[in-house]
Amino acid sequence: MSTFPFQDAILVAIFALVVGVTIGGALIAALSTRIIRGVSGLMLCCMGLGGLYYFLNSPFLALMEILIYVGAVCVTIVFGVMLSEPDEPAHEESRRHAVLWGGAALLVSLVILGGVAHLGLRGPWQEPAARVSDGSVQAIGLALLTTYSLPFELISIVLLVAILGALVIARSGRTKE
Repeated sequence: MSTFPFQDAILVAIFALVVGVTIGGALIAALSTRIIRGVSGLMLCCMGLGGLYYFLNSPFLALMEILIYVGAVCVTIVFGVMLSEPDEPAHEESRRHAVLWGGAALLVSLVILGGVAHLGLRGPWQEPAARVSDGSVQAIGLALLTTYSLPFELISIVLLVAILGALVIARSGRTKE
């Protein structure tokens, strides 16, 4: 029994708010036509994900989500947009292609969502493990350096290649014809 009579209702309301911020931010990021608004939606979505990590009793992952994605990735995108040259206006033909590709992407997304929902609702679920990690810094560090050391190192290589690719693209895009 909780000491505060409305404690469970308040927690549900806060959880619903965090989920709403996450979904709202994702919709803004996906549906906006201006990149700054899209990045703002991405920031909101990442803040909501940080809140969801906190509800999963993992405050370290919540803070890392906010620090890395909001504090580094989104700010880097904003600086990249501010330093880039403005695009030329879009033509009517490219708009028709965008609508066509957007419809195709929506159709593929709905098929994937339907498949994942079907597997989630009808698929066999394993029983949870007897001991669940507490999400502490020690448990995460131990898992990264023992169980998940190879994927952790592969992610760092993929990020390095992505940074080098972005530098090559940015370097070639700066030359005037």
